Amino acid sequence: MVSRTVLGNGLTILVVSNPAVDIVSARFFIRSGSREEQQPGLAHLVGAVLTKGTQNLSSQDIAQQVESMGAILSADTNPDYMQVATKCLGEDFPELFALTAEVLREANFPAQETELERTLTLQSIRSQQERPFTVAYNQFRKALYGKHPYAFPELGTDASVRELVPDDLSAFHRQHFRPDNLILAVVGPVLPEQVVVLAERYLGDWSAPAFTPVAPNLLVPAITAQRLHQTQATQQSTVLVGYAAAPITSVDYPVLKLISTYLGSGLSSRLFTELREKRGLAYEVSAFYPVRLDLSHFITYIGTAPENTRTCEEGLRSEVGRLCDGYLSDEELRTAKNKLLGLYALSKQTNSQVCQILGIYEALGMSTQFDEEYTQMVEQVSRQDVQTVARRTFDTSIVSLVGPAEALATA
Repeated sequence: MVSRTVLGNGLTILVVSNPAVDIVSARFFIRSGSREEQQPGLAHLVGAVLTKGTQNLSSQDIAQQVESMGAILSADTNPDYMQVATKCLGEDFPELFALTAEVLREANFPAQETELERTLTLQSIRSQQERPFTVAYNQFRKALYGKHPYAFPELGTDASVRELVPDDLSAFHRQHFRPDNLILAVVGPVLPEQVVVLAERYLGDWSAPAFTPVAPNLLVPAITAQRLHQTQATQQSTVLVGYAAAPITSVDYPVLKLISTYLGSGLSSRLFTELREKRGLAYEVSAFYPVRLDLSHFITYIGTAPENTRTCEEGLRSEVGRLCDGYLSDEELRTAKNKLLGLYALSKQTNSQVCQILGIYEALGMSTQFDEEYTQMVEQVSRQDVQTVARRTFDTSIVSLVGPAEALATA
C-alpha cells in the first residue's frame, strides 16, 4: 500500500511501510535529467559533484558522516530524471535524512571537486569511444534525435564537458532542485506520518523559486531511413538496426516491452537462438527498449565477424519482419509474458528496488497504481497487438555500422 502526501511547497512523498527488514531505502527523484540540460554532460556532472560539499560540510565531512552510520548516499543521472539515493538502518534514518536534505538544498559544487569529476568524466568519454557498440549507439541517437537532448550521451562530449564550470552546475541546481520538482520515495520500517514529520522539519521551509526553468529544445526531426558508417580498427563489426519507439505514456509501451523480451532477453531469446546458436553469426546479440518520457527507441544489435556484416543486418531485419508479417504462436507469446513478468517481479524484491520503481513512475508522471496496471496490461497483450505495434514501430529503420573499413565498404 503506497501512501502519497504532497507538502505545501509541492514536495511529493511516497511511503511504503515494510517492517520485515530493518533497512530504510529513501530516494529523492528530481524531475529533471539530461533532457533539461543546455550543455551535454551538465546533468551528469551535477550528479557527480552533488555530494562533494555544501555550504557547511566538505566532501570528507559528508563521507565521514555517511560511513559512521554504515550507510549509503549517492547521486545518479538519467535522461529524464536525477536521483539521490540513501540506504541505512532504521535507527539512523533521521540523521541520514537530515544530511541528505542539506546536500539537496545547499550543494555548493567546489571547484576542486568539480575539476576532479570533470577529469574522470573525460576519461570515461575517451574510454567509451573505443567501444564499438557505444560508437554505433551514439551515432544512431544523433541521427534519430537531432537537436533533442536525447541525441547526446549522458556523459556529454569531450568538447562540451571541457567547457563546464562550477557556475554552470550551480545554475542547473538552482533551476531544477526545488521542492515542487522533487519526489521523495521511502520504503522500510517507517510509518508515513514519521516521514512527513521529517520532511516538514528539514524541507518544509524550502520555497520553490518564482522563476520557471529554461525549456530545452525537445523537437525531434521527422524520422527518415538512414545508413551510417564509422570506421574503427577492430576485429569485429557492430551492426545496429534501430527504430523510433513509443514513450512510456503510450498504450504501445507494454507491447514493446514484451517484444523486447521476446527478441533480446537472455539465452532463450529469439535473436540469440536464431543468430548465435543456430547460425553461429554472433559474438553478442540482443535487443532493448529504454524507458523514455519523450520519444524512445527500439534497438536490435549484433557483434560479428567483419565478413558477416551484411548477413547479420539481414538477419536482424528478418526477425523483426517476422513479427510484422505474422503472429507469434500461443506458446511463444505465453513464454515471453512469463519471462517478462517473472523478471519484473524479481526486480521488486528489496526495499531499494521497490523504492526505485515507485519513484521512477512518479517522476515520469505515471500513477502510483501503474505498477499493478503494467502487469495487467502485459497479461492482456494479444498476438494481434504484437503484430499491430510491430508494424507501427518497425516501418523506418536507422542502421548504424562500426567496424573495419573493408567490412563496411561491402555492407
